[in-house]
Amino acid sequence: MQQLKRIFIGKPLKSSDEGNQKLGRFKALAMLSSDALSSVAYGTEEIVIVLTTLSAAAIWYSIPIAAFVLVLLLSLTLSYRQVIHAYPGGGGAYVVSSENLGKNAGLVAGGSLLVDYMLTVAVSISAGAEAITSAIPALYGHQVGISFIIVLILMGMNLRGMRESASFLMVPVYLFVLMMTLMIIVGCYKIFTGAIPFHATSTVGAVVPGVSMALIFRAFSSGSSSLTGVEAISNAVPFFKKPRATNAAETLAIMAAILGFFFAGITFLNYWYGIVPAEKVTVLSQVAQHTFGKGFLFYIVQFATAFILAVAANTGFSAFPVLAYNLAKDKYMPHMYKDRGDRLGYSNGIITLAIGSMALIFIFNGDTSRLIPLYAVGVFIPFTLSQSGMLRKWWVERPKNWFGKSIANFVGALISFAILVILFVYRLPDIWPFFIIMPVMIWIFYKIHDHYKKVALQLRVSAKEAVLHDYDGSTVIVLVSNVTQVTRGALDYAQSIGDYVIAMHVSTDENPAKEREIQAEFKEDFPNVRFVDVHSSYRSIQKPIVRFVDIVSKNAQKRNFTTTVLVPQFVPRKPWQNILHNQSSLRLRTAFANRENIIISTYSYHLKH
Repeated sequence: MQQLKRIFIGKPLKSSDEGNQKLGRFKALAMLSSDALSSVAYGTEEIVIVLTTLSAAAIWYSIPIAAFVLVLLLSLTLSYRQVIHAYPGGGGAYVVSSENLGKNAGLVAGGSLLVDYMLTVAVSISAGAEAITSAIPALYGHQVGISFIIVLILMGMNLRGMRESASFLMVPVYLFVLMMTLMIIVGCYKIFTGAIPFHATSTVGAVVPGVSMALIFRAFSSGSSSLTGVEAISNAVPFFKKPRATNAAETLAIMAAILGFFFAGITFLNYWYGIVPAEKVTVLSQVAQHTFGKGFLFYIVQFATAFILAVAANTGFSAFPVLAYNLAKDKYMPHMYKDRGDRLGYSNGIITLAIGSMALIFIFNGDTSRLIPLYAVGVFIPFTLSQSGMLRKWWVERPKNWFGKSIANFVGALISFAILVILFVYRLPDIWPFFIIMPVMIWIFYKIHDHYKKVALQLRVSAKEAVLHDYDGSTVIVLVSNVTQVTRGALDYAQSIGDYVIAMHVSTDENPAKEREIQAEFKEDFPNVRFVDVHSSYRSIQKPIVRFVDIVSKNAQKRNFTTTVLVPQFVPRKPWQNILHNQSSLRLRTAFANRENIIISTYSYHLKH
């Protein structure tokens, strides 16, 4: 098992090697921007899909809608740069909301982002699978299976560590950046030279019967899904090389500039070409076909798109474990999320994210259009709370230029809140699960926190209290199945620690002769040890043992004795052989785990062959 782990995960890293795992801007951009950059593959399409529910002529509205999306992008970028400098320890919206708006707001932001990162993985990988099936129609219908394979690959890659993950991601991310840049430049060049005439379904400003503000709002909220992932860099500031805040802020600015250029360019080309969404073929695929024809560059675009959509989920794999760590540090998630794995990553967070995202892919059958509304809610709640939190921070602290800083936060909070209202009003049938998931998550957070508080209170040592109980002796019950070397060793050990030793055996009706033989052999070999045989008519050994130990424990407490149950077992030389043995001892230890005043101990006999 360890050898397989070393093959897939790699050799363990020392804690002192953590500095070597930090990322520069070039690698960090590849690792943390893949989600945001890849969203241009479906952001324009989501706008157009909503508009064409009325008519193809309404596609021209995608141009002003895209402009508003870009305004929101600018506001969020300026705001999250401030978050990075104000909170260089990472944590993003959770930390900002907790410190400025209160713990409840922080937990709502944190819970929303946890769900959102799972949706990030599910949406990105599902979209990647759709891009693969667009390029290879023979694979259509196998999106869920393809998605599962990609999730497992990304999980393994992230378990190997940040630097290896970032190095791998540089290829798909920068290939996508290159191909999108080339496609937009070539497309615009052909338009301006007249090589591609105007094929739009209607001119900008044309009157389209039936257009309503509800339709525009729905299209805007769907297009805003292109901004998911913008907050990821603010959550992962500790991943950067020093100076961390400066490097993170500059990486965020570069990512936002690329994202804005791509979103504007693809939306314009889609409008000019007059592309209408079609089943089995993505809008981006049609834009590439109109620009390059169905030649070599078209297939490179398809490959690059599928590749980045598949690995865009890595943003979730980078940010989810850090957020889970911050919540666990504040005792709102299990402490296991604070543990680093062999490769210095938060392995439990990575594995949890993979399992959760695969469950979402399976439940929604890999359909991105069903996942994106939930995805948008999960990200715009933290957007709204973090912007509002920064506004309050500037208002309370009043640093230099605080009013100018607060403008970006105000615009971001206003637009983000407006999108939330739009989603709640117009997309309620799509997002209703959120109103069940979030209260349940907040309840779980508080139950975990309450548990840790109670445990800390019970374990706290007070100078005024007696810490130790002065016992008069100890009773040790040794569980005996047969008279073997393991039994002999266990009894010798029991006699060395116990004042009163009892050997207990459970007999059944299956082989009476064998049971009598065991009793006789034991009394001959251990004449000074009390032997108790408890008969079980139902072949169960667990219940008779528990009943007997409970009786002995009550008598021991009256004498002020401790009660120890010693479970003998032997340990095979090879780890895989454990599955062939020790099931009874495992069940017995589990059965006694909830018993007070009873100590469970294991005597292990190591086999030589």
